[in-house]
Amino acid sequence: MRLTRQTNYAVRLLMYCATNDGQISRIADIAQVNGISDLFLFKILQPLVRAGFVETIRGRNGGIRLAKRSDQITLYQVVKVTEDSFALSEHLEGDGACPSGDRFGLSAVFREALSAFFRVLSTYTIADLVEAQPDILSLLKIEPVTILRK
Repeated sequence: MRLTRQTNYAVRLLMYCATNDGQISRIADIAQVNGISDLFLFKILQPLVRAGFVETIRGRNGGIRLAKRSDQITLYQVVKVTEDSFALSEHLEGDGACPSGDRFGLSAVFREALSAFFRVLSTYTIADLVEAQPDILSLLKIEPVTILRK
C-alpha cells in the first residue's frame, strides 16, 4: 500500500497548525514551507475541514487552525479521510470478491494486514509527531514568539 501525497501533506498541515498552537495559520505559509502550491493545499484542506480537524477563518487576517486538540487526531483518522482506496490488491476492491474465488485464502491475509496497519496508525496522534521533533519550530519556520502556551 502506498499513501498518496494528499495524506502526506495533510499530516504536515495538521502538524503545522498544532505547532502554531491556537494561532491562525496561513495557507501561503504552510504551502511555502512544504514546497507545494496554495491550490494543492486548498484541495487537501477540504476533507480535513469536513472531518472537523481544521476550521477556516475568513477575512483579511483569516487562515486555518485546528478545530480539535492535536492529541485527539490520530493518523488513522487522517488517512481515512484523505485516501480513496485501501485495497491492497484486487482481493479487497469493490465487493471483496476475488477473481479466482479466493481459492488461495489471500483475501483474509490482506484484510488482516490492513487491519494491523490501521491499528498502528490509531496509536499515533498529530501531537505525538510534533512532540517527537524537538526542532519542529525551525523545521516549519515558525517564530517562537507566535506560540501561545497554556
